[in-house]
Amino acid sequence: MMTIRPITTKKINIVLVLIAMNLFSCQQEKPQETKQSKTYESASYKRFREGKIRYEKFNEFNTQFKFVKLQGFEFDKGVERYYPSSIVEVDSTYYMWYSKPMSNAEVVGPNEATDSLRAFHWDLCEVWYATSTDGYKWEEQGIAVHRGTAGRYNHRSVFNPDILVANGKYYLAYQAAESIKDARWSKQFKTSGDFVPNVIGMSVADSPTGPWKALDEPILKPGPQQDAWDGEVIHEPTFFVKGGQYFLYYKSHGRLPWTPNISSGKFNKEHADMPLATGVAIADNPEGPYIKSKYNPVLMGGHGSMVWPYRNGVCATLPEGPERNSILFSEDGINFHPVIQGLTIPKGGGCYRSGHFTDVDVQPGKGLTWGIGHELYPYYHFVRFECNLSLEKGDKVQKEHQTVQDYMNSDTYEYDSRLNPNSK
Repeated sequence: MMTIRPITTKKINIVLVLIAMNLFSCQQEKPQETKQSKTYESASYKRFREGKIRYEKFNEFNTQFKFVKLQGFEFDKGVERYYPSSIVEVDSTYYMWYSKPMSNAEVVGPNEATDSLRAFHWDLCEVWYATSTDGYKWEEQGIAVHRGTAGRYNHRSVFNPDILVANGKYYLAYQAAESIKDARWSKQFKTSGDFVPNVIGMSVADSPTGPWKALDEPILKPGPQQDAWDGEVIHEPTFFVKGGQYFLYYKSHGRLPWTPNISSGKFNKEHADMPLATGVAIADNPEGPYIKSKYNPVLMGGHGSMVWPYRNGVCATLPEGPERNSILFSEDGINFHPVIQGLTIPKGGGCYRSGHFTDVDVQPGKGLTWGIGHELYPYYHFVRFECNLSLEKGDKVQKEHQTVQDYMNSDTYEYDSRLNPNSK
């Protein structure tokens, strides 16, 4: 026979206490859920709060480019000059290098080009140089880099140069074309097209005046895969130095089915929506070997871009592409983000390199205050540009911005006269 034990009052009280404790705990948790409020932020406001964009007053990259006429490059019928290099100062003299084709050589298109008639404006070019004592009045000095002998990668044309100063030497990198056989017509108009493929060559000298000796082999080529994003052409080399390494930026595009002047081979389907972009190749020595970054392309756009060192990183401008007319900045030389947009930027410009290509990990890049660009109309000619993107100005703007940040993060609401630029 089963024995039924009575439930004591003590046990009932224990159960009631446990139930009460559980109810109290639930009541404590519910208000926490109701107190949590959702934050509503638009995409634009979120970018602003993340520090990716700033108002002009607190943006160290806020500037206007001013364009000034130069002396020494006046119009001369039958003479063209374009794509000036970066500018360096040696013994109180400024030096720049640029493309200059054979004088009075008519541009007739790739189908009619000869040894004295050009396929394109950049055909039958050599690299010339000029000097100045003030950056305004220039004197043309002559040819720096001649075209190579028959059979060499630089026989047909050498053009669009940029300079690198390192280890007490001078390095000129430039586009190079071997033969008129590489000139392909794009069928858009008589003189349209390009050298496909082309390469980046380099010449070395102990002095900015030369003599220059070309390396036996190019330092950079398209591809190597036929369907690579840069498998078709490789253009416009320019340099930056960081972490003891040399960054060589270049413009390129792949073999696209809707581009008429393509070479034979496999199309680039993955990048068919990308008509041009900028990549980077990195080397431990100025002469290479240059290894293309696995993160390429690093800039979406290009064509006449500029780069210059700033703080511990590098700035770039993009005349064409989805982020055109902007300045972009990267600390590592790979990952760029736009810092200001809507500018009238120089075309095909070369920056004055006040730091002489000093490693930005050793000494902060001093920024940009002037340079030389080219204009196409009414004829090919150079123009000086001026701006205020100096490190000194940037430090001042950053200090003002930090003052505002300190005020926002403080507990006081007292007026700080430093926030008023008009206060004395």
